[in-house]
Amino acid sequence: MSSELATKLRLIREAETSGRAEFSARIGIAKKTLEGIEQTGRVPRGDLLEKVCQEWPKYTLWLMTGEIIPDAGQISPEIEKARSENSLKTG
Repeated sequence: MSSELATKLRLIREAETSGRAEFSARIGIAKKTLEGIEQTGRVPRGDLLEKVCQEWPKYTLWLMTGEIIPDAGQISPEIEKARSENSLKTG
């Protein structure tokens, strides 16, 4: 479970920000804290998960359960990346 949450945080970071510094700043944690979670697979604290869900609510269901409901606006970072890539191709 721990490495799964760490991986999900990394996927959100990669889809939404330019790197660890920006992601950390947006959710108000130290960059070293994020590095530690991503590199060791440590379970993130509840308050950190809450901050991520507040900043990017579209990933809340996926982050916590692995499920998505696109019609309800609950998606995964993979879906967001595909949307972004498609809009760049058509835009």
